[in-house]
Amino acid sequence: MGGKCPHRKVKKRRLSHKTDRRAKFLIKGDDMVYDELNKPEEERKALPLDEDLPGMGQHYCLHCDRYFSGVAVRDEHFKTKKHRRRVKQMMGEAPHTQLDAELAAGMGMPDNGPKLMSM
Repeated sequence: MGGKCPHRKVKKRRLSHKTDRRAKFLIKGDDMVYDELNKPEEERKALPLDEDLPGMGQHYCLHCDRYFSGVAVRDEHFKTKKHRRRVKQMMGEAPHTQLDAELAAGMGMPDNGPKLMSM
């Protein structure tokens, strides 16, 4: 008994979602990236050295919120379709924020209209 099912020809792919779960909390949301892009150049901080990030944290794509191991890799990333779409998305209208989501769900402050009588 046991073993594989005889009629099953294709292995079921069990992909590890560990990196997806980890990356979910490390990347900034669209609204945070949009706000960072709209800051004046003087308010942006210089990138500090960080041993835990690729390339010591010095090669960064602001639009995609990604760090790269070198200048050549970052420049290759700038040519990709994914980056170009992200730039176009960030140059458009402002993305939705948490406040927009709460208002759409009916969880925001109620709009009772103008006051008719004052006491």
